This record gives sequence, C-alpha cells and structure tokens, in this order.
Amino acid sequence: MDLLDMIGPVMVGPSSSHTAGACRLALLARHLLGEKPKRVQFGLHGSFAKTGKGHGTHLALAAGVLGLRPDDERLKRSLELAEEEGVEVVFQEVELGDVHPNTVRIALEGEKERLLITGSSLGGGLVRVFDLDGFEVRITGAMPTLVVRNVDTPGVVARVARILADDEVNIAYLTVSRKRRGGEAMMSLEVDRPLSEVPLRYLEHLSYILWVRQIPAVMD
Repeated sequence: MDLLDMIGPVMVGPSSSHTAGACRLALLARHLLGEKPKRVQFGLHGSFAKTGKGHGTHLALAAGVLGLRPDDERLKRSLELAEEEGVEVVFQEVELGDVHPNTVRIALEGEKERLLITGSSLGGGLVRVFDLDGFEVRITGAMPTLVVRNVDTPGVVARVARILADDEVNIAYLTVSRKRRGGEAMMSLEVDRPLSEVPLRYLEHLSYILWVRQIPAVMD
C-alpha cells in the first residue's frame, strides 16, 4: 500500500473517481489527439451518467481536454474556459455494455485529427484507456506511454522495440491490436522514460508508421 492508496490523489474534489479520474481520462485523450480540440463529445456510461453532475464529472472532463490537471483550481470554471477558448463541449448518456460503471467515450475533433477514445475511472484516481478508434490499448497515465498506429507489416513491433532499446528505454507493458491482417494496427507501450527526440522523429518518418503519440504520465 502506498500513500495514494491511503489519502487519495491531490485534486479539486469532491470525488477521486468522478472528478480526478474523469479529468485524467480527458487529459490523456487531449494528449492522444495531439492538438487543441475544436469539438469534444463525451458519452457518459453508468454512474458517470447517473451521478456525474453532482460529483463534478462534467467539469472534470472539460478541464482535462483543456489540458488542466485534477489539482488545478480552474477546473471549477472549465466549461466557461472551454467556451472562451472556442472548444465546443457536448455531453450525452450512452450505454457501453459490460464495462466499468465509471466509463466515458470521448470523441475529439481537431484541425487535423479525429479520435474516439474509451476509458474507465477505476477508483482512487486510477484510470485506464482501453479502446482507441476500435483498437485495444492500455494507457493508464501512470507511466510515459508511446502509442503507435501503423500498417500491419511483419517486423514492425520488433523494429519499434529496437528503436526504444537503442535509446535505452525499457518497455514495462506492451499491447498490440489489429483490425485485419495487412490493415491498420496499433501498439501501446508503457515505458520507464520518454523516447528521446531524435529516435522519436525517426520513428515517425518510417514508411509503415501512420502516426505516433508520446503521452506523459498524468498521475500525481
């Protein structure tokens, strides 16, 4: 048991699950988009839908996509800030099936990218993004994470792993998912430290790499 387990995350309240966790999920979504969103639609499932407003979930989600962390006092004014920044924020209730009750589906639209992200707040401020555009991923925000979208070509995983190894970056957890053989695939790699700038740019320019996102840790 660590200190987080005993006292919870540093945050603007009232709930570690509905506020801190929600903010972190949206913050991870913002990092995955890689740019300021123009429009964000939050699909709230389960208890997020039923009790979210009372627990500040709506404010926390809006804060996260604006790049704010759970302990930022501006979280309380996040919907106003979104309007001031020209970010359209929409909330709706959805049924996502057999998933954690504190789950949200986030559809983001920026100038260049559109992404659909689904993740859950697991309690105590802990979170996990498990779906990105229909690909299985594992992004917890506890460690730096490299997300790679690529063409499903033999040797891609080994090549990415070699680039990380040459930069002395150790992989803690790896997921690989594809929709069909030879189509698009995605890997998420939780790592001990971020990949350095030069190998990151090299990775981005490989012919079979569609895009790369380097996500910082968002846990306290």
